[in-house]
Amino acid sequence: MRDEAARRFVEARGHRTARDTGRRRSVDVSPEEALRLLGSVPVGRIIFTRHALPTARPVNHVLDNDDIIIRTHERAALVSHARQNGGHGVVVAYEADDIDPVSRTGWSVVATGYCRLVTDPEQVARYQEMLHPWSDQHMDHVVRIRPDLITGVRLIAVAGDGGES
Repeated sequence: MRDEAARRFVEARGHRTARDTGRRRSVDVSPEEALRLLGSVPVGRIIFTRHALPTARPVNHVLDNDDIIIRTHERAALVSHARQNGGHGVVVAYEADDIDPVSRTGWSVVATGYCRLVTDPEQVARYQEMLHPWSDQHMDHVVRIRPDLITGVRLIAVAGDGGES
């Protein structure tokens, strides 16, 4: 079933449909390398709790001194959670990846830490200049995620017999 879904995904994007059946291995990367990888892509997913359940939202981001910066809007659940907690922040995870569906190689990074509203008007203005939301929704709030735990893995091809892994 998963192979059929992968085949349809690859075909829909005009990639070659021959399935690469070589072996793959997952390799941990250092927190520094994970942050570098995270900074190399413009989009990730913020994961937080809403109604006691995990919720994920795709967002664009920038890195600033190892902090992950995103913009959001007034009605966002994340904004209300951060305010209810007295400004101390709310624990979130931020995930980004770059996986090639044809070669089945790439990487994935997860940064976990406290998310806080940026309230200093100069910092807000600076981040609004640096980061432009992809949607046409008015994103008037800036959120900073200061990672406490950063993990990352690379999925790499393994030289060998070319058999199924």
